[in-house]
Amino acid sequence: MEADFETLKNFVKQEFTGEGTGHDWYHIQRVLHLSQIIHSDTGGDITVVRYAALLHDISDHKFNGGDFEAGEKEALKRIEGHNINSEQKKHIGEIIRHISFKGGGEKNQIHSLEGKIVQDADRLDALGAIGIARTFAFGGHTGQPIYDPSIPPKIDQKESEYRNRRSHTINHFYEKLLLLQDQMHTDKGKSIARTRSNFMRQFLEQFYEEWNI
Repeated sequence: MEADFETLKNFVKQEFTGEGTGHDWYHIQRVLHLSQIIHSDTGGDITVVRYAALLHDISDHKFNGGDFEAGEKEALKRIEGHNINSEQKKHIGEIIRHISFKGGGEKNQIHSLEGKIVQDADRLDALGAIGIARTFAFGGHTGQPIYDPSIPPKIDQKESEYRNRRSHTINHFYEKLLLLQDQMHTDKGKSIARTRSNFMRQFLEQFYEEWNI
């Protein structure tokens, strides 16, 4: 099984190396590492955790035209022939299908321990210094301005509005990133998120100080 996993990891690395939106191989590597750290605290099926973490961005809806099912289908295709039982495969697919943040007004569909572990790990990489860097990388990719003080954030957005509303990158901190701390599932995730969220708030204070000079 480990040889299969390493082969798959090499494939994912080749696919995502050099990606420029912040959803690159190093992001996946960090999510995998954080998932294993959280798992060491919580337990759960480590096989499901590792595969779901490794494949969580394999066909992300943000880059495939908004198809939330494509990632699950692609992941299940990639693990065909691996020594994983049908229940584990189903579980991995469900995590990948539901892992993404879909707006502050949408209900989270992650319910299993393994799903909570991987979702926490993925969301932790959206916070802190790396989270800030990734946010501006993605904002530049989508053509959003850094900041427009005439457009206030809108918090409780439904999925379609969250995906389609034209705004600016600073609003993303309020519409998603600073909401994540209170949406963490695990004790380890909550602890790390608290520190990283505080750093982001300090960044925003400095940003506004410089903007308003």
